[in-house]
Amino acid sequence: MLTYYSKKKLRYMFIAFGALLFHLFGGFSHLFSKDFDDDFDYPYEGNVKFLVDQMVNGAQFDPINTYYFKYKTNCSHLCNGPVKLLFIIKSAPENYAQRDVIRKTWGSGNNVNEKIRAVFLVGERTSETESLLKESIRYNDLVQGNFSDTYFNNTIKTMMGFKWACEFCFKHTEYFMFVDDDYYVSPKNVLKFVENPFIYPGRDVRVEKYSFTDFGTDKFELYAGYVFHSSPFRSYFSKWSVSLQEYPYNKWPPYVTAGSYVLSRLSLMRMYYASLFTQHFRFDDIYVGILAYKLEIEPIHNQNFHFDKKPYNHDYHQTIASHGYNDPEELWRVWNEENP
Repeated sequence: MLTYYSKKKLRYMFIAFGALLFHLFGGFSHLFSKDFDDDFDYPYEGNVKFLVDQMVNGAQFDPINTYYFKYKTNCSHLCNGPVKLLFIIKSAPENYAQRDVIRKTWGSGNNVNEKIRAVFLVGERTSETESLLKESIRYNDLVQGNFSDTYFNNTIKTMMGFKWACEFCFKHTEYFMFVDDDYYVSPKNVLKFVENPFIYPGRDVRVEKYSFTDFGTDKFELYAGYVFHSSPFRSYFSKWSVSLQEYPYNKWPPYVTAGSYVLSRLSLMRMYYASLFTQHFRFDDIYVGILAYKLEIEPIHNQNFHFDKKPYNHDYHQTIASHGYNDPEELWRVWNEENP
């Protein structure tokens, strides 16, 4: 029989085990997180919007956040003339077949009257160095940085795209669409969408009050895609676990999933400037959402940017982008059925 002291000890062990599980699944982190709505002040704590406003008007300030990468290839020729839409495609070094089929389908711009260009962002992978060099020489559409191409370097890759676009394509390009290389995209629908994001099918009905806005690419701060309103994962067992030291707030700012989003020229420039004064964060979609929040740019949701894969059917005529096309043959087939 268990003695009184044995029962007491066992009870304490159960309490300790429960507390450990509560900790490992992020319970204490949730309890001690700061309230986003009242306390959000992600570093830099100053008025980033004010600094960006000044920079747009020609002022210069020393940045607090700098990404120390160098271009191995930069495709500076790509936007020498007017470009309506530039696809900036985040790609893994080994995904040659996916890049090849994108060049032949939605990245070609052959099915629209407007001028479209596509560029691929890659980092370094030792095993792919020689093959990437050959690909770059052949197609001249790779922007490669000298950083390791890993999942948690996606923010570096994304901000390389922002910096490169501001340096080489800003003057001549109206819209910029960041896309992962496992997406189907309809350039025709992207162009229809940017004409007026608030009347395109699948819009958020709560934003109809903006239907008379001037959507000029130098006047409207467009940041659009599939918008999330969510909270950090605190569980130690999650790939996306975030500590309170890294991000102490109980919610993320509204953000567009990183797989596909569209920016106007004005948004691209202002977000890049804001990144110079905003501390790095390892999840690129969250980081871009933080930049937008600091600039008071409201993300625009449209359900025709599909975060999950949309099975191919007759409704694809309104689809702007769909995730899940990591099979090049499937992308080729769907593209040709939609664009006979």
